[in-house]
Amino acid sequence: MSPANELPVLWQLQISHFNEKVRWALDLKRVPHRRRSLLVGWHAIAARRLTGRDTTPVLTLDGRSISDSTAIIAAIEDRWPAPPLYPADPELRARALALEEFFDEQLGPHIRRAVYHELLDHPALVIPLFSHDQPPVLRALVRGGFPILSRAMRRVLAISPQTALDSRARTVAAMDRLEAELGPSGYLAGDAFSIADLTAAALFYPVVRPANFPYPLVAQAPPDAQEWLDSLADRPGGRWVADIYARHRPGPEPTS
Repeated sequence: MSPANELPVLWQLQISHFNEKVRWALDLKRVPHRRRSLLVGWHAIAARRLTGRDTTPVLTLDGRSISDSTAIIAAIEDRWPAPPLYPADPELRARALALEEFFDEQLGPHIRRAVYHELLDHPALVIPLFSHDQPPVLRALVRGGFPILSRAMRRVLAISPQTALDSRARTVAAMDRLEAELGPSGYLAGDAFSIADLTAAALFYPVVRPANFPYPLVAQAPPDAQEWLDSLADRPGGRWVADIYARHRPGPEPTS
C-alpha cells in the first residue's frame, strides 16, 4: 500500500486491452501517475498481493489498491472529474455504463481468447511483447519459460480451437452491436466522448493496432489471424475505432 501523498501507481500488463482502458482514462484526464509493468503469468502474484485477486489492471490510489477496470475508472472519475467520462444526463449516463459493461463482458474476454489462440503458437511474435521494458534476467525467464507459460495461458483463458472459434463469433457480434449503437454524432452515448466509446475502442484495439498505442505491437499477425482482423478493421466499426484513437487518445502522462 502507498501513502496517500504518493502518485497513483498503475500495475499493468502493457499489451492488455483492459489495462489500455485504464491507461486511456488516466492519460485523457492528464493524471500524473507511475506505471509498473508486470510479466505475463507472474503478474497474478503481484495482483493477488495487492487486491486478493489475480488480475490486472490494479491502481494503487490514496493508499488503497483497486482491481477491475470499471471500478478503477469509477474511482478516477470521482477523483478527477474533468474531462468527464460519465455523461451528466442520467439516461445517457445509464446508457454509457450499460455499454461499458456489455463490451467488458461480451467483447473483452473473447477478443483476447481469439487473438491468443493464434499468437501463442508464434513465440517469436509474442515473447518481445511479454518482456518489453523488463531487465535482461526477466526477458531470459520469459524466453526459457515460454512453453510452460503458453500452456498455463491456454488453461487459465480456456483457449482451445472450439472456444477460439466461439470467441471469434462473439467478437464479430460485439462489432455488430457497436455499429448498431453508434448515434448520428458518431458517439455511443449522446454527443460527446464517454466511457462507452473509450471502452469499445480500447478493447477493440487489436483490430486496428493504432499508431498511438503506447507500447510495441505485433506488426503482422499470423496469416489466419491477420485475415480475420483485417475483415473487422475494414468494417465501419473498425474504421470508427481507428478514428476514435486518432481523435481522443492522448499521449501518456506517467511520471515514470
